[in-house]
Amino acid sequence: MSGSQVVVIGAGIAGLAAAHRLTRRGARVTVLEASDRVGGKLLPGEIAGARVDFGAESMLARRPEAVALAREVGLDERLQPPATATASIWTRGALRPMPKGHVMGVPGTAEALAGVLSEEGLARIEQDAELPRTEVGDDVAVGEYVAARLGREVVDRLIEPLLGGVYAGDAYRISMRSAVPQLFQVARTHTSLTAGVREIQARMAANQQTGPVFMGIEGGVGTLPLAIADSVRARGGEIVTGAPVSELRRAPSGGWKVVTGDRVLHADAVIVAVPAPAAAGLLRAEAPEAATELDTVEYASMALVTLAYRRSDTDLPAGSGFLVPPVDGRTIKASTFASQKWGWIADENPELVVLRTSVGRFGETEILERDDTALVDVSRHDLEAATGLAATPLETRVIRWTDGLPQYPVGHHARVARIREHVAKLPGLAVCGAQYDGVGIPACIASAHAAVDQIQGDLTAVRELTANPVQSLHGGAGE
Repeated sequence: MSGSQVVVIGAGIAGLAAAHRLTRRGARVTVLEASDRVGGKLLPGEIAGARVDFGAESMLARRPEAVALAREVGLDERLQPPATATASIWTRGALRPMPKGHVMGVPGTAEALAGVLSEEGLARIEQDAELPRTEVGDDVAVGEYVAARLGREVVDRLIEPLLGGVYAGDAYRISMRSAVPQLFQVARTHTSLTAGVREIQARMAANQQTGPVFMGIEGGVGTLPLAIADSVRARGGEIVTGAPVSELRRAPSGGWKVVTGDRVLHADAVIVAVPAPAAAGLLRAEAPEAATELDTVEYASMALVTLAYRRSDTDLPAGSGFLVPPVDGRTIKASTFASQKWGWIADENPELVVLRTSVGRFGETEILERDDTALVDVSRHDLEAATGLAATPLETRVIRWTDGLPQYPVGHHARVARIREHVAKLPGLAVCGAQYDGVGIPACIASAHAAVDQIQGDLTAVRELTANPVQSLHGGAGE
């Protein structure tokens, strides 16, 4: 690897993580990014003078990849856990405490969901112990399986908002094998789902995992890609923005030819770290079967509405925010009380309260066709109904993430395996990103690291990720 020339296409968190790993191993790296900035779905910004995230705002800390990379690029002292991990769920007309004792909404006992579910819903959970085995085959939709075991109310009132916060998707379409692999494993080995969940909980207790589940960064998680980019440049890597790649072909003499604008680069290896539609376009000439598979990846769009208020005008409930089940018919799907969730926002802006809402799920197009003013209005309407917040915000900001979240339908793991099988036939080529092994920050970084290993001839990490994707958990309340 030392001295070899590698081109990374895409400067989101996956592409930057790949470039960072490459430069540490002595490669000469050029990163080509079509847009005018690095970071992808991680976007730092300001509202009313407060530093905030306009994209992803937390990262799973129980996986090592994201926190370790943040430390490697000098952000160790800025890592901060949430100031509160207490969240709510806005359902059946009230804000109710988020239940504990569940695995992505699936309880070990009916009592764990008391207060969120109706008496009928709780009674339905109890039937799980008497039901015959539900076969899951090679994969199954989370909602379909859990509804068969525990009833639809568990899915509609808890699993949907939790998975919706991760994928902006539909629990009745999302792959259990890819999205909640822990549950898939117990579904394959246990007749009773609740018994399987209790086993997971006992195993976690025995492992005695300590420390926060999630982590943020002072100044916003959006500062992470900027720090990685600085580290890549400091090691001699080149990062070029505004540089869409128009052609990716194998060179007759070996290696790869990459064309961007009027510039032609020759590389020993290439890592494609862009969303599925762009990856399909780049791979169509040399890996048409992989491109065809990538063409089938669907995406959900969403919008984040950030609002800043005078503290004297607000009296929010305690906690980090709340989730909203689609079944309740509200427009917003979640709200994060950013000033309460992240201590550094409150410390830096004592007279200000910042919160945000998220709008849009897979298949919902009408709401996202509304203009920014309308999205702010519906957010304020739902916030007032949920919390009583009627004040006028000092400033608002709407960020739209069009086709921002890849969907993981039943059979996703097999599709990823086929894509990687086709790509592996071409020496010096690898892919990584959110459409493969998990949508969270640690998953994208793990995917990037596996891609770097692959172009060096080591397929161990790729095989492990393809078989066991990284579960992307919901970060409390919010997006």
